[in-house]
Amino acid sequence: MARKRLIIEMGMGIDQHGQEPTVAAARAVRNAIAHNALPGVWEVAGLSDPDLMIVEVQVAVPYPEQIREAEVLAVLPFGRKTLTVEQGGMIVQGRAIASLNDKNDEMLIAVAAVTVFVDIE
Repeated sequence: MARKRLIIEMGMGIDQHGQEPTVAAARAVRNAIAHNALPGVWEVAGLSDPDLMIVEVQVAVPYPEQIREAEVLAVLPFGRKTLTVEQGGMIVQGRAIASLNDKNDEMLIAVAAVTVFVDIE
């Protein structure tokens, strides 16, 4: 079997209130896959089940140590999923609003790359 890349999609996600890097990361992944259809998985690669796809996710986000991996990967509907998280993204000065449970004035921005691989004989 040879592993072949089928598609790479990029996305961005923001948590304006709450200062949750997991929220920003999950939104970045959702943004990356939001407008995709992958008929090539069946028509070109010949997979019989979308869970046979290998889906590798890379996310760069402030406070990567706070990421809850399962929540980020839950955005993906199919595939054998892995997540790599690294320091990155951006922190932008916002405005803390007490009624939204803000911890501080930070808005967190995450970026993501979602790569789909298939194993071809």
